[in-house]
Amino acid sequence: MSLPVIYACGAVLGVAEVLAMTSAAALVPDVIAASGRERVNAWVAGAETVCQEFAGPFVGGLLVGVGASFAMGATFVGYTLTAVVLVFLVGRFRVAVTEDEATPPVHAQISEGLRFLWEQHLLRVLALAVAVLGSCWGAWYAVMPLYATGPMGLSAADYGLLVGALGVGGIVGALVVGWFNRLFGRRRVMILDVFLTSVLVAGPAVTTNVWVAGCVTFLGGMGGTLWTVNVRTVMQTFVPMEMMGRFGAVFRLFAFGAVPVGAGVAGVLAEQFSAPTALAVFAVASLIVFVPLVRVFTADVEADLVARLRQP
Repeated sequence: MSLPVIYACGAVLGVAEVLAMTSAAALVPDVIAASGRERVNAWVAGAETVCQEFAGPFVGGLLVGVGASFAMGATFVGYTLTAVVLVFLVGRFRVAVTEDEATPPVHAQISEGLRFLWEQHLLRVLALAVAVLGSCWGAWYAVMPLYATGPMGLSAADYGLLVGALGVGGIVGALVVGWFNRLFGRRRVMILDVFLTSVLVAGPAVTTNVWVAGCVTFLGGMGGTLWTVNVRTVMQTFVPMEMMGRFGAVFRLFAFGAVPVGAGVAGVLAEQFSAPTALAVFAVASLIVFVPLVRVFTADVEADLVARLRQP
């Protein structure tokens, strides 16, 4: 296979993932009562972490060892089985519209999603926050491979274990998110994730100690899952059913669109200055999210959210 073919396949998978994950997030409010959404979001986030951070890379590595063609064929079989499983998802899950109501064109629906996001103060701040945090993750992924196997002195296998710490943290976050929310409150837990993301990128910036890097990577992975579960729950609670798909797509644009931007900026900073400098810049940038998040996601907003989630 040539590089253009590989790039094209990657682009197709990227578009398909946006369609699938946006639809999945929009399905939850249709099939799950408000009181159960946090638990379901935790299950989904946990499954994503296990499969993407552990099972997927591990099984993929084994299959590539057998043969690249075998690995690609197994992937095709996996997608086919997924499609078969989804056939058993009973229901139409379509927003009710009147017979005389015409479906607006795609560009109009995108504009409507953007307009709805901009008019909702809390959701707008969360979108900006997730863009900043996403750029930090992009910076970490861009800088750490060379930095870890260079100045930090890790081997390629050791770096794999370091990335695995993200997955372990993510699984722990999925397991404890409900308990954390009850003990500390969802607002404090989301603010905690901002701090943990800053720690994730700040740790390697101030020391090359492997154990410190492993600890902050674990904490960053845990914080990422805590944030994902709670943000999804907030979205599914405050966004109307008929707007979930359009809003979810716009929100993902902020979240994932910021990742390559952060990676590119971090690469330039690392090239011009150093990898620790690049990481330090994003560590500071992530802390900027604290102020608007605390001002907008107030105790009253959290109380309103809790009350809605208790509805049957």
